[in-house]
Amino acid sequence: MALQTVRVRGAEVGYRRSGGRGRPVVLVHGNSSSSATWAPLLDGEFGERFACVALDLPGHGGSAPPAAGADDYAMPGYSATIAEFADALGVRDAVFVGWSLGGNALVEAAPLLGADPAGYAVFGTPAVRDGASFAEAYLPDERMGMAFEEELDAERAALYVSGFLAPGSAVPTGPLVAEALATDPAARAGLARSVAEGRFADETAVLKELRQPIAVLHGAEERFVSLAYLRGLTVPTLWRGAVQVVPGAGHAVHLDRPDALAALLGDFIAELPQTGIRA
Repeated sequence: MALQTVRVRGAEVGYRRSGGRGRPVVLVHGNSSSSATWAPLLDGEFGERFACVALDLPGHGGSAPPAAGADDYAMPGYSATIAEFADALGVRDAVFVGWSLGGNALVEAAPLLGADPAGYAVFGTPAVRDGASFAEAYLPDERMGMAFEEELDAERAALYVSGFLAPGSAVPTGPLVAEALATDPAARAGLARSVAEGRFADETAVLKELRQPIAVLHGAEERFVSLAYLRGLTVPTLWRGAVQVVPGAGHAVHLDRPDALAALLGDFIAELPQTGIRA
């Protein structure tokens, strides 16, 4: 899918569209990744069914760094970018899907998006409440710390992205390494600084108040996120009343098991109210 751009918060934001004409779906990638990571969905049957739009967060992929004076390398900036991007493309009524950091940003964008979204789906995303909750939400893995390292050389980038995939995964890591190395190093440093300063919402409180259905998915071979933590969250609108575990998938469910993810998302979307579907 060809990269397009739109101006959001004073800077160019890159995005890719699929060719589908069904319900709109907004896809948000994780830390040190880009919209290109969604190619298995955009280029497959899922993208043919649904009007998918995958954006690049600031400083990632085809998106420029934040405009001068904007603090968009922090959760408030990422969430505002998502909401204003949805406004710019007229897709506030979409189903919003987020992976890892993208999922956290979506949870924090929910109050900004209000009643418009049809629903949410996240994976690789533990909603945190405060700094202390990180130790509960994430599994002990040295590669997680690399998500906050300003400078990553090729060797450390390769080690970092290896944690995205299930053990023995056949998914090539070269494109993932390239995306990590192409990310503005200030994005990782800014995120680390903002987390240390507590500049993020109580995401668990957002989930408790969320009115739309939300699907929480989890790779059975996940290396970073604690399934026990996810199962302990209070999510009144949780789809099917439980975290949906995807066999054979790691942190990046969309790469390890794209067909399984597409099927789950398709079922989730099919069960949503049918208002807002476009001809």
